[in-house]
Amino acid sequence: MNAPTVTPPTLETSAELAQAPAAVGFTEAFRFWLKLGFISFGGPAGQIAIMHTELVERRRWISERRFLHALNYCMLLPGPEAQQLATYIGWLMHRTWGGIVAGALFVLPSLFILVALSWIYLRFGQVPLVSGLFYGLKPAVTALVLHAAHRIGTRALKNGWMWGIAAASFVAIFAFDTPFPAIVLAAGLIGWFGARRWPQVFAIGGGHGGAKTGYGPALIDDHTPTPAHARFSRGHLARVLIAGLGLWGLVMAILVALQGLQGTLTQMGWFFTKAALLTFGGAYAVLPYVYQGSVEQHQWLSGPQMIDGLALGETTPGPLIMVVAFVGFVGGWLKQVLGPDALFLGGALAATVVTFFTFLPSFVFILAGGPLVEATHGRLGFTAPLSAITTAVVGVILNLAMFFAYHVLWPQGFSGRFEWPSALIGAAAAAALFRFKVGVMPLLGACAAVGLVVSWLLPVLR
Repeated sequence: MNAPTVTPPTLETSAELAQAPAAVGFTEAFRFWLKLGFISFGGPAGQIAIMHTELVERRRWISERRFLHALNYCMLLPGPEAQQLATYIGWLMHRTWGGIVAGALFVLPSLFILVALSWIYLRFGQVPLVSGLFYGLKPAVTALVLHAAHRIGTRALKNGWMWGIAAASFVAIFAFDTPFPAIVLAAGLIGWFGARRWPQVFAIGGGHGGAKTGYGPALIDDHTPTPAHARFSRGHLARVLIAGLGLWGLVMAILVALQGLQGTLTQMGWFFTKAALLTFGGAYAVLPYVYQGSVEQHQWLSGPQMIDGLALGETTPGPLIMVVAFVGFVGGWLKQVLGPDALFLGGALAATVVTFFTFLPSFVFILAGGPLVEATHGRLGFTAPLSAITTAVVGVILNLAMFFAYHVLWPQGFSGRFEWPSALIGAAAAAALFRFKVGVMPLLGACAAVGLVVSWLLPVLR
């Protein structure tokens, strides 16, 4: 067998790698961010990997060190880190409008797709074909939530103190129904004060690896001076904060004027503003809070519908937290926010309102805090509360997995029938995730197909 022939790099290729890419225009960047919005599958890890491949390796718009530095900052913030990273890079390249466009296009395709899927779900959800697909998707989602708890726990539970925080958070929400914000606040305070007494307990190791070399010089390279618009100034900080708060207040005032303080859209705006400030640890971390508010408190949708929404969110591009658009659509539809003759428009409006209030804080965090990145990077006073909150999130997500499992395996309660086909699908999905590292999309596709077949056979099996 002949050895493979290795072609040495040409002079043209070497020259290209030795030079930084040409300046990128706003239109070219717009096209890329739009494309990214439609291909950003795979959750935060997959989305960040896509951006690294495209922006660092292939296009060389930003160096790996600058990319990781921005990512580390986004990891410290509440909200979807992949969307914030896109906003940050867009802002660094093309000022404020560059950041707004990059962040918005990361979300908008998912919003439009979820509005369409939510309408299909509510309009045709009882059709045997659709219900069969969801019969397989629900146990798969349960396995995904359990896998998320394991994945975050592997990174966060580094010592006995961390295990204790996770166990305490699980007991607090499972046994005492403690509100999620209280758990986040308590964990953050433990991290803040604990770092002063036992700094080694709360120190976070580098989670993203060191920077590599070999991609060639980048447009924004390691030693590229910070652009003038990215340098800190009190005036810039004040303008961003005033604009962000003003925009929030304007939209909220319109909702209050149209529906009053107790109106469904007004309550959605206020609730998802709070949710946006609590999304430490990823979307799975805030889902228990979304469940508590949207299912138990406001009753915008039911528990089983929440599971179905998460299944839809897993199958669409964009941040997983976009499941809130499904919550908004279903709530707007069922509460008839625009009347019984405009159910679709009411659902679409509610989904848009929920998305706006969920993501507005992320834009403010990046545009206001970007110039302060160097001041916050690597300081234990900032990272220790995040470390403790992430640890507490493990217990909260485990509780969420148990909640999903209960509704999937005993849909009529413990006194009802045990759904053993769902148990088998869930066990197979868990094995595929933990043992064989199957991707989310292939897993959901396979489970949906199995669920469809099983739903057809259930009358015979029973």
